Amino acid sequence: MKRPTPSADDHYILDSLGWVYYRLGKLDKAAEYLRRAYNQQPDPEIAAHLGEVLWKQGKRGEAVQTWETALAAFPDNEVLISTNRKFKR
Repeated sequence: MKRPTPSADDHYILDSLGWVYYRLGKLDKAAEYLRRAYNQQPDPEIAAHLGEVLWKQGKRGEAVQTWETALAAFPDNEVLISTNRKFKR
């Protein structure tokens, strides 16, 4: 069985691109890609990444809300838990 080729609009690819922009210090571009990814698929790891970018942009209330919403749906996700602890504590 052939696996489908991911498209440029795939939420995992958008998340990865957003994270690359974050690592390059391009926070606005990072947030743009991560929001697109999260809107497509409210995945807990995407929420962790988006929250981290929002936090670094000074949008702390939005970051906390993103993490809390994701934690309500995915309370056992380790990436989300550790990211939440890293920035909220």
